[in-house]
Amino acid sequence: MKAININSKLNLINDLWNPRVIAELNGQQVKISKVKGEFVWHDHKNEDELFIILKGTLKMMFRDRTVIVNEGEMIMVPKGIEHKPVADEEVWMMLFEPQNTKHTGDTLSELTVKNYDRI
Repeated sequence: MKAININSKLNLINDLWNPRVIAELNGQQVKISKVKGEFVWHDHKNEDELFIILKGTLKMMFRDRTVIVNEGEMIMVPKGIEHKPVADEEVWMMLFEPQNTKHTGDTLSELTVKNYDRI
């Protein structure tokens, strides 16, 4: 058991939309990522996702609306709900999701990450 400095871990990340695992608990992975621009429309058929915004503002787009998630806020996306994260400026975020969650669900794109690195 040891403390994890999240900002120090985020400072090791130099790319976008490529989550890194910083911890695991009860079948869940805790991931951090830097994002900017638009992600892809996708869903996760069997897994909920929790996004915590550490820095910046994220727009979480749904087919029927957009939710603005500010620094210090979080949003939970229920399983099966199609969504598309968008960041006008760089956003630092933490995600909680089951270990078997596919990065872009069943949607494949150039942004799809198949294996998450641990930092």
